[in-house]
Amino acid sequence: MKKDTHPDYHMIKVQMTDGTVFETRSTWGKEGDLMTLDIDPLAHPAWTGGRGQMLDQGGQVARFNKRFGGLSLGKK
Repeated sequence: MKKDTHPDYHMIKVQMTDGTVFETRSTWGKEGDLMTLDIDPLAHPAWTGGRGQMLDQGGQVARFNKRFGGLSLGKK
């Protein structure tokens, strides 16, 4: 294996949006740096499995026909 190909893996502190702090190993920053999160993985739907509400009135074909139904592509 080549030397110096792997990044430095060290301990950092991660601060959640509610103020709690925990230590983990990472290649981000330098030893002892504090990473503050803008989005909390304990509450965000991407991590909790929550679903966003999509207001869908019909399928894609129905929406297309609603918008472009009056157009004709053939010769008259």
